[in-house]
Amino acid sequence: MNPLNSPVEVGMRTLVLLARSHPDPLDLSWLVVLDHAMLHSSQFDGPPSLHPRLPAQPGELGLKRQLMQEGLEVLIRAGLATVEATSDGLVYQVTQRGSGFVGILEAPYVGELCQRAQWAIDQFASTTDAVAATHDITARWHDEFTASTRHLGVVGHE
Repeated sequence: MNPLNSPVEVGMRTLVLLARSHPDPLDLSWLVVLDHAMLHSSQFDGPPSLHPRLPAQPGELGLKRQLMQEGLEVLIRAGLATVEATSDGLVYQVTQRGSGFVGILEAPYVGELCQRAQWAIDQFASTTDAVAATHDITARWHDEFTASTRHLGVVGHE
């Protein structure tokens, strides 16, 4: 089993997000955006990022959605989260058991996750929709990529 980005690891990050957003439920699109912002917060003028910037980061959002669905299934089976069908689609919430579980975790990384999760929710969840936030993330990558290729092109012509 791969411990990095496994359903259990992604599920734990999702549980932290759900606990911090409580009592407001989150849909899968928001969970993906908030997880990305939580891990890469410095790219959004936030606190230092928890995970390093990787060359393949632009593909991360697409992969994260499937991993997050698997993580949510783990949480629901364990009774740590619930899913509800609404007129806007499926939304997820932490259960009392899940909130208590997050509260007993003592690892420094979990403490940092909780701080970044609250920051991400405060920054994104109340100001825009998930589609616009996803577009913002991909636009940032595009701008950075374009700037770096221009720079490489200039260097190559000197």
